[in-house]
Amino acid sequence: MRAHPAGPRHGDVSTSPAIPIAPIDAVQLGELAAEVWPITAQRSLKGVMHVGGVDVRDLAAEYQTPLFVWDLDYFRSRLAAFATAFADAGPGPTVFYAAKAFLAGLAVREVSAAGLGIDVCTGGELTLALRAGADPANLMFHGNNKSASELTQALDAGVGRFVIDSFEELVRLAALAEDRGVKARVLIRVTVGVEAHTHEFIATAHEDQKFGFSLAGGAAAEAVRRVLGLDSLELVGLHSHIGSQIFDADGFEVAAHRVVELLADVRDEHGVELAELDLGGGMGIAYVSDDDPLQIEDLAGRLRVIVERETASRGLTVPRILVEPGRAIVGPTMVTLYEVGTVKPIDLGGGHSRTYISVDGGMSDNIRTALYDADYTVTLASRAPTVPATLARVVGKHCESGDIVVRDAWLPADVVPSDLLAVAATGAYCRAMASTYNLVPRPAVVAVSAGTTRLVLRRESVDDLLALDVELFPGPDAS
Repeated sequence: MRAHPAGPRHGDVSTSPAIPIAPIDAVQLGELAAEVWPITAQRSLKGVMHVGGVDVRDLAAEYQTPLFVWDLDYFRSRLAAFATAFADAGPGPTVFYAAKAFLAGLAVREVSAAGLGIDVCTGGELTLALRAGADPANLMFHGNNKSASELTQALDAGVGRFVIDSFEELVRLAALAEDRGVKARVLIRVTVGVEAHTHEFIATAHEDQKFGFSLAGGAAAEAVRRVLGLDSLELVGLHSHIGSQIFDADGFEVAAHRVVELLADVRDEHGVELAELDLGGGMGIAYVSDDDPLQIEDLAGRLRVIVERETASRGLTVPRILVEPGRAIVGPTMVTLYEVGTVKPIDLGGGHSRTYISVDGGMSDNIRTALYDADYTVTLASRAPTVPATLARVVGKHCESGDIVVRDAWLPADVVPSDLLAVAATGAYCRAMASTYNLVPRPAVVAVSAGTTRLVLRRESVDDLLALDVELFPGPDAS
């Protein structure tokens, strides 16, 4: 089975998605679908795209391309929407921003200012969050292979929650906490046998993965028993994450049913009612106009109803519901600007053709298309479309045939070198998963708001990359 976090809509289908319907005319070709593009994205009277009140041509001139353009006001509004939708009177945050989607110092500060916690999964993410001023009590530490040094760093910092993922980690964390005379607050990650993807879910044997404790095999119940028997660990709840790019609540419903059964078993066997139920992340966004994710407030309402119903049926106190959105917060708030370098029409025979449009980035700044056949929306950004569309494939500059940014797109037939293209919804897992393949430096990230710009992550230079080569720059510590 193909890996498919937000790739083809059906998890067991490995074929490429269907070619989108051609636009009727140049006017439709230039439209910016509100469900896909940031809320401040619009075209000027001359047809030039602006984001955050800033002309994309000015952004490209000042910061170069490829460039991640971050609509900061939209990011703030999505943070506020999640905070409101999942508001709870209990102590601490209920929404934990998944740092793996996109992490920078400014993101940490905006998330913290909005009252959200942060979910980290490595020592690097933890270090960045702490240096940017995050309250360690509002951090949740994930990961299937947390090292002793990472756990030590987290304990010494006072991280508020650890998501336990294995028996080895359980023992490791307990010993380190005991050595320090502290009590680590933990959740058990439960693999519930449900895999959700986009608008489908499969409730069968999906315990065959590296994360969590199997519910069906009894490992989750055993993990609970062991944690409750250790003085250096405090069990505060259970955790479940069922998938990625989820468009409805059906998979959450099946997962909640199974996790609440374990909550009831814990009460019946150990006399303990756990206070927290973390349903993970995976909430979807619109990458193309056909995508139809739930609105934030609707999703929160559905999850609340599901948990309240399941706990009531077992006579349990309703736990605090925690969630970990990453993509759903930051994904729609960024676009990537590229400059066109080469335009190559290809005759496919039978009266069919495709135009390959090569840009100055590619799989080094967006690996998701190559990994998952992910869909994206692209538009000509530096001027208005004025001619009919042609079927195009936007590709990168790397020495790989799979270096594709947008597999099938309709773009004006007169696209030429130096035009700017914009790709929507690139806030999640694009800059975060960026590489320096072919020694191409990673792009900058610039925040835009009310006509102003703010550099968030500077562009790497070739000198930055070569500085790691000890043959070229031995340095005092080289041996």
